[in-house]
Amino acid sequence: MRWGWAALVAGAFLAGLLLVGVALIRAPETERQVGDNLVNPPAAVPSSAVPSDNGAAGPAPGAPAPRLAIIVDDLGYDPVQDAEWLDFPERITVSVLPHGPSSKSFAASAHTHGFGVILHVPMEPEGAVTDRTEPYLLRRGMTQEEMTDRFARMAADVPQANGASNHMGSAFTSDLAAMTTFARVLKRKGFFFVDSVTSAGTVGVMAMEQEGVPATRRDVILDDDNRPEEMRRQWDSAIALAKERGGAILLCHSRRETRTTLLELIPQLRREGIRPVTVEELLVARRPG
Repeated sequence: MRWGWAALVAGAFLAGLLLVGVALIRAPETERQVGDNLVNPPAAVPSSAVPSDNGAAGPAPGAPAPRLAIIVDDLGYDPVQDAEWLDFPERITVSVLPHGPSSKSFAASAHTHGFGVILHVPMEPEGAVTDRTEPYLLRRGMTQEEMTDRFARMAADVPQANGASNHMGSAFTSDLAAMTTFARVLKRKGFFFVDSVTSAGTVGVMAMEQEGVPATRRDVILDDDNRPEEMRRQWDSAIALAKERGGAILLCHSRRETRTTLLELIPQLRREGIRPVTVEELLVARRPG
């Protein structure tokens, strides 16, 4: 009997040794060497480091995407054509002439659509006025009171505007006294200014800066020549400037052929990594600090 118990104990001991040996031979799969000689499994990746599944990579830290601000001029005088711009697929800035048949309604709709709205202020040209804005022109030699009154009536017609640009104005924008007076008017209103650069001798931005008014100027005109191939050439220039400087302003007019060409070109912005913005957003991005 005593020998029987001894045999049972010895058998159990041998069985235990056999099980330990099997366990040592069959190590867990996660700890076995894999192709790159990892012995232990990698640590878990933090969820914040896992790429999102939307397929889009964000800009590198500290390197904001280049910006392009598109300004559409001369809106407010053709209700049917104006309305067509309201379905534009990207953010733009609409420059609305005052006292036109659709100025009020279009500006209100554009603002609702999230577009930037600025007042396209008629200013004295070197030559004759060729459109219906003659009664509203700002002219050289006006007093600040005269200019303030005339501008106030224009601004009241486009109450959504928070900036201004010049319509015509080759004579006015080249006159430092006139532009300084206008800068003071804008400063009291809290507006920024965009120089359309209708004259090589413009002093618009300089006058604004001297009076502490935020200001910029257009970089490229898309449709001085409205042939599609020429508009594409100007578009490429604007894209190149945006990449080089971090931002650019492309000015165009509210013509049907311009809109058609822009709709064909606008998808390129996403492919090139360029962000469409309003002029106000571009000015904020350029602000120091």
